Amino acid sequence: MLKLILFYLLTINCIGIGLTVIDKYNARHGKRRIRERTLLLTGAFGAAIGMLVTMLLIRHKTLHKRFMIGLPVMILLQVTLAFFLYPYL
Repeated sequence: MLKLILFYLLTINCIGIGLTVIDKYNARHGKRRIRERTLLLTGAFGAAIGMLVTMLLIRHKTLHKRFMIGLPVMILLQVTLAFFLYPYL
C-alpha cells in the first residue's frame, strides 16, 4: 500500500510541476493559460510540494498570495494527514 501511495505522490507531483512549467511558458508567450483553480486543485490532491518548489525556482505566481500562502498551508495539511495515517498503512 505504501508503494502505491508513493507512486501516486510522484505522479501527481510530476503533473503539478508540468502544469506549472506549461503555465509559465504560456504566460511568457501570450498563449492560453491554465486556470488558477486547476493549479490549486492539483496542489490540493498532493502536488503542493512540487508545485511550490517549481514556482519559486521559475518565479511563477510568486506575487499571488493565493499560491504563496495556499500551497504551504496545503503542504502542512498533507504532512499532518500523512503523519496521522502512517500507522494504519
